[in-house]
Amino acid sequence: MMLARMRFLVATLWAGSLWTIGFIVAPTLFATLSDRVLAGNIAGSMFRAEAWLSIACALVLLALLQWGAGALELKRRRLLGALVLAMLVCALLSHFGISPLMAELKAQAPSGIMDEAMRSRFGMLHGVSTLIFAVQSLLAGVLIWKQQ
Repeated sequence: MMLARMRFLVATLWAGSLWTIGFIVAPTLFATLSDRVLAGNIAGSMFRAEAWLSIACALVLLALLQWGAGALELKRRRLLGALVLAMLVCALLSHFGISPLMAELKAQAPSGIMDEAMRSRFGMLHGVSTLIFAVQSLLAGVLIWKQQ
């Protein structure tokens, strides 16, 4: 029972942090700050912190699923494990795959001004990153729902 509560608590922390940063904080930054570069830099810092929180939560949840294996039926444990692993893959792809490419483009832009080709590539990468984040956020809802 204690491990189930810990799993629920960690999953809720993870989902809540994703939803808060992605759907409340980041949009509020862009709506409030007149400097879009500053808003993007702050949001980027928050998403980097979120990626590390995602990695930590995934590892803790996988450990809790392993330690509490006897308390869950095999089918449910596999489902929860698959959800956690899928969310972890999303975080790793975004943080170690997409984000460095976006940072490289920003570093190449003189004075933060990108030419049309760089803006187009940055927009495409941002779109992929947004899609990955949306998938991770949806999976987080399923993870919370399937805890019970």
